[in-house]
Amino acid sequence: MTLVDLVLRSMRKNLKHYYLYFFALIFGVTLFFIFSTLQHDSAVVEQTDLSAKMASGFQAATVLLFAILIIFVTYANDLFLKRRSREIGLYQLVGLTKGAVSRLLIIENILLGAGAFIIGIGAGLLVSRLFLLLLMKLVGYEGFVNLSFSGAAFLQTAAVFAVLIVITSSRMFWKVRRSQLIDLFNDDKKDEHPKQPKPILSSLLGILGVAMIATGYWFANSHYMMNMFLFLNMLLVLALVIAGTYLVFRVTIGWLMTLVRKQKNGHIGLAGALSTAPLMHRMKANAKSLTVITTLSAMTLAMAGFAYSMYYSTEQETRVRVPHDFLIDEVGEGNEGTSAETAEQFAEDLDEAGIGYTRQPITYLDLTASMSGDHLPDLLNWEENTVTTLIFNTRELKAAGLDIEEPATGEAMMHDSGISWLLTDEVFPFEASVATGQTTEKLKVISLGEQEVASGYAGVYTQLTVSGETFDRIKAATPAESQRPLVAFNLDDKEDLAEASSIFKSYREEMTLDFYSSYKESLAYNGIMIFITGFLGLAFLVSTGSILYFKQMSEAEQEKRSYTTLRQLGFKTGEIMKGIRRKQAFVFGLPLLMGLVHSVFAIKSVSFMFTSTDITLPVTFAMIAYVLIYLVFAVLTVGYYRKTVNAAL
Repeated sequence: MTLVDLVLRSMRKNLKHYYLYFFALIFGVTLFFIFSTLQHDSAVVEQTDLSAKMASGFQAATVLLFAILIIFVTYANDLFLKRRSREIGLYQLVGLTKGAVSRLLIIENILLGAGAFIIGIGAGLLVSRLFLLLLMKLVGYEGFVNLSFSGAAFLQTAAVFAVLIVITSSRMFWKVRRSQLIDLFNDDKKDEHPKQPKPILSSLLGILGVAMIATGYWFANSHYMMNMFLFLNMLLVLALVIAGTYLVFRVTIGWLMTLVRKQKNGHIGLAGALSTAPLMHRMKANAKSLTVITTLSAMTLAMAGFAYSMYYSTEQETRVRVPHDFLIDEVGEGNEGTSAETAEQFAEDLDEAGIGYTRQPITYLDLTASMSGDHLPDLLNWEENTVTTLIFNTRELKAAGLDIEEPATGEAMMHDSGISWLLTDEVFPFEASVATGQTTEKLKVISLGEQEVASGYAGVYTQLTVSGETFDRIKAATPAESQRPLVAFNLDDKEDLAEASSIFKSYREEMTLDFYSSYKESLAYNGIMIFITGFLGLAFLVSTGSILYFKQMSEAEQEKRSYTTLRQLGFKTGEIMKGIRRKQAFVFGLPLLMGLVHSVFAIKSVSFMFTSTDITLPVTFAMIAYVLIYLVFAVLTVGYYRKTVNAAL
């Protein structure tokens, strides 16, 4: 019998082992090809302007997706090899050399990979259109885009898949080379008889794991996080939480279960024997996979919650940065004439189009100021530098339609959404010494406003609003060249924004100071962002759910003899399933619960980015959707166990 004949016979006999690994390969090819097709398709790039906005984001997401697929496929490959350990041992026992067995497995892997690649590309072509329509909907594009076959996407997918096959084949080769016969025949029994844990060491490590997670949570949401070492602080938090999670799974839970069993003098009953005992015996082997699943779940939930919150709050956050529907000034290239002349022409065009509006001239003072206070953020470095500061008259802003508070004489309110996340309540009040030319005006900055007061300056210049009396006093001492005119337009009917925006663009090239254009641009950006994170979230979700499902299927096969014995002793399926359901509630529930908690603290630590929106609803919605999909895998696992128990007798 030739090696090829042996390969074909082996593949026919091992169909029940192959389908899990085959599914992982097909899933990986399909996901990557779809994502790569949307990234490289010329029509998509043109209509969504991906090359300018999100090219780097797509590239980073591609790398992350590849990392997800490596974890998923290699885990499925390892499980596939473990289930065939005895078979690999038998091949060597009947005379095949390790080299021949390695070649057999690698040929099988290549054949499986080729089949999975063909099916995955076909599936990707079938469902790419659906993902395209979803992407176009998210970015607000209402036209028709024809998706074509992308040669670049095909080649990129082929290259990535070739790397996956090389990695999995190398692991197969290494598995055969380093394993002894006795190890291969006992591979499925590893970690089922752990050593008795040392009480003192276990308790210390168990408490340390919980303490590391708590410390990471506290540090991520403390003011110590926001300093010049922000990136290093983020890495520290990530390391603390991941290491703490591993210790919880590796030590804490096993230690607690040992205490429970000791308290009951070992009488844990049938349900405990089918839930607590297997978990204790396999906790060492499961610690790494459960840690990976928890981390991936937390990342998925955090990304999905953050992206959906960004998309959900697009209109409110745009209004924070662009408070007026239209704002005409004299800043930037391409502007001809004064702001008053341009405003008059724009008003005539709006009148001709039958669009109602209110118009309000606004004057602001372009000055510099030095800030001083007891709790100014170190990141801003205000103590040693002057800051470009724009001074506005609150009364003019109210006349333009803004609902803002007028400070008392000598006081000011700050409006700067770009740094609002650093300006906590303890920062205020502080003093701003404004240089007006010949004199210096000292203002007491009492609080932070909810929005910008002039469109286009968010995150660029600090804006201060003062009372009419204070503004007039500062203006009198300010040189004429530092007094800048604006004209604000706000429409009576917001349904006319699209038409008015198209009129407005004809006055200045690259005009971005109108609300509607800014909103559509932000919507497209956030739409692409939620698509990328949603796509990666889908990969995370299917990967983590499948890893648990595959793992439990393998354990069900190992425990089949125990179920046969219990059925022969007279226990019914329902009695056995009671303990199994408790086990699955732990296996699926604990990583999910810890992932939810991790993601809540992660989102809370970046919630400062949402200056005007309560993100509780979108985050809750994203988490509920994730949990419901995740529970599908738990239900499938319980169903597989029920089938195994029924077939045990």
